[in-house]
Amino acid sequence: MSDNSLLSLQMTNDDIGVLTLDDPQKSVNILSRSFLVDFEACLDQLEDRTDVAGLVIRSTKPGNFVAGANLQEFVADIDQPADKVVALARRGQQLFGRLAQCPFVTVAAIDGLCVGGGSEMAIWCDRRIMAGGEKTRFGFPEVKLGLFPGWGGTARTPRIVGLGNAVELITSGDPIDAAAALAMGLISHVLDTSQDGQVSSADALLSAAVALIRDEQKSRQFLRDRQQWAAPIAISETELGFLGATASAYIQGQTKGHYPAPLAALEVLLGGAGLDVESACQLEAEGFAQLFGSPVNRALLNVFFLSDHNKKEHGPVGTRPRDIRSATVLGAGIMGQGIAAANVKRCVTVALGDIASEAVARGVQGIIKEASYNKTTGGPDIERALQYTPLVNGTMSDSELAASDIVIEAIYENVDAKRALYARLEPLLSEDAILCSNTSTIPITELANGLQNPERFCGLHFFNPVRRMPLVEVIRGARTSDDTIATAIAYAKAIGKSPIVVGDGPGFLVNRVLLPYMNEALLLLEEGASIKDVDRAATRFGMPMGPITLYDTVGLDIAMHAGSVMQQAFPNRVVPAKILPAMVAADRLGKKNGRGFFDYFSDSKGRQKARPSDAAEKIIQQSAKADPNANIDFADRLFLPMLLEATRLIEDGIVADVRDVDLGLIYGIGFPPFHGGLFHWADAIGASQIVEKVAKHESLGARYEPTDFLLEHAKSGRTFYERQS
Repeated sequence: MSDNSLLSLQMTNDDIGVLTLDDPQKSVNILSRSFLVDFEACLDQLEDRTDVAGLVIRSTKPGNFVAGANLQEFVADIDQPADKVVALARRGQQLFGRLAQCPFVTVAAIDGLCVGGGSEMAIWCDRRIMAGGEKTRFGFPEVKLGLFPGWGGTARTPRIVGLGNAVELITSGDPIDAAAALAMGLISHVLDTSQDGQVSSADALLSAAVALIRDEQKSRQFLRDRQQWAAPIAISETELGFLGATASAYIQGQTKGHYPAPLAALEVLLGGAGLDVESACQLEAEGFAQLFGSPVNRALLNVFFLSDHNKKEHGPVGTRPRDIRSATVLGAGIMGQGIAAANVKRCVTVALGDIASEAVARGVQGIIKEASYNKTTGGPDIERALQYTPLVNGTMSDSELAASDIVIEAIYENVDAKRALYARLEPLLSEDAILCSNTSTIPITELANGLQNPERFCGLHFFNPVRRMPLVEVIRGARTSDDTIATAIAYAKAIGKSPIVVGDGPGFLVNRVLLPYMNEALLLLEEGASIKDVDRAATRFGMPMGPITLYDTVGLDIAMHAGSVMQQAFPNRVVPAKILPAMVAADRLGKKNGRGFFDYFSDSKGRQKARPSDAAEKIIQQSAKADPNANIDFADRLFLPMLLEATRLIEDGIVADVRDVDLGLIYGIGFPPFHGGLFHWADAIGASQIVEKVAKHESLGARYEPTDFLLEHAKSGRTFYERQS
């Protein structure tokens, strides 16, 4: 093994091998081809000895056991024929399967994240133990990449934890904590390493693993389990049929048919139940090969790489981001509360201000409620609330509001109101503090007019709801400094967000690309299309909701304001729909006042529900044509304007990389990940075919005029992603 190997093998107590994982080159342990070679060599070395009682596999990297396989190496085989992929999977199964055949006890001592290939390595061991704590998680996330485990995970797991538990664990892709792993029999016990500060977590786990090996040597239970776990699963046809039917219905409800991997995993799990483990592994390998390299697999891998690239973004070269320990949020509405709560959850102290003390008080309450929310209980957690409350300062004092390292303005979209607020607070800021606006449409350069230090001002646009939407647009004004951009990026990451740097301009990245899609939906209604047809086309494409439903969610008055900004900026191609101002004039604003394109009511459990609205339909009909076009391709009409605007965005230099557009839309509006992003979707179709589709709508005017960027790719045959390579 090389000096840079992930693995090191030592003997303890003379008869127990300790295989330690700790990649010196990375912050996490990743399984690579070189790891597999070294792992095989370690097993060869141990199996050649006659004095080995057990093997412990552990990691000494804090918070991480194994974070999966090296996907860059993984995709190198993506174009291999199916039989080659089957052979690759079988080699992995056979290598890890040796752990269940060694002439000694094998134990995985897991502290931190254990997912993907790491979980499969652990599942082939005779026993597993886990450290307690929030960072320790075990899971099979492969379905989130359009795959399922291919190194024995679907064959071995149900034999240890039961078929029902394995179905849930593998088809969901969600990791579980140590308590859940213990409850389902995945691990032997949980080790609480928080009690003794004198002993490291890794050392404590090692001691526990050695003790477990000694117990197994005496009881020989591991040998009986090996025999049982190699055999078919004892389950009746009735039970198998019921599990298959209920799990299939649930998966189809969750995936809407867009993600084939969970159902494929279910089929392999059910099909392998009646086979011995070796035959189940063969079935797994064959099923894995059918998914590997599929369009959805390629799209989801692209999303993974987009996210990974974003994590490595640190801002302009040579910059020094400032340390942000305190934040101020100006505006105690829903957005302000969400931004403040994101800070509090990362233990950043927050000052909250608004124009009225009552608003501030409500805002503080909302922040604590949001920050202390516990997913497990479905409500606020008292302990968290007590922990977070001291971090929030609701205040009307300008000096207290200006005392933070970063000040984020999140008031309503009005240039004069924002500038007046800046004029009041900027003179009170420290010389290192940065000022940001959460504006969604107003150019940052325009807002910076009149500032004393425009170089320390930028846009920091969060998306609603802040708790769920990972994207933050970091917007560079004409005079924003590189250090300010670097600080904003570092800050956004520190509070758990994914920042994308964009240039200044109306709508920035996400809203500029979203608004043509939204406006086209209204123009379709005016052409006689129904709300149902328009929304259904979008959700069938994979959007989380239709554009008409989205109007009601955002608020029709807010949407009208955003649309007017875009119309002023691009009057030649933005065709204003008559429906929107008519709806606003009728006080139909959406969910917030209970009436928009739909009427809203509360059900017996107090949940807001929607139903068709006769009043809204009447307003639509006043603007609609009598004879709708029966040949409308709704998906093209909705998504081609979005794509064309994205190409203009690149041409205008708002963003330099199509990857930023793709990740921004996935993280900002929920563009379907199984398409891999807007430009990835376009690449799957081909630029020349996109030009042909656009040409069919040329009679609709400038908004369907192909851009030079699009025509260039259609002529050259190059993909949009190739341009960025």
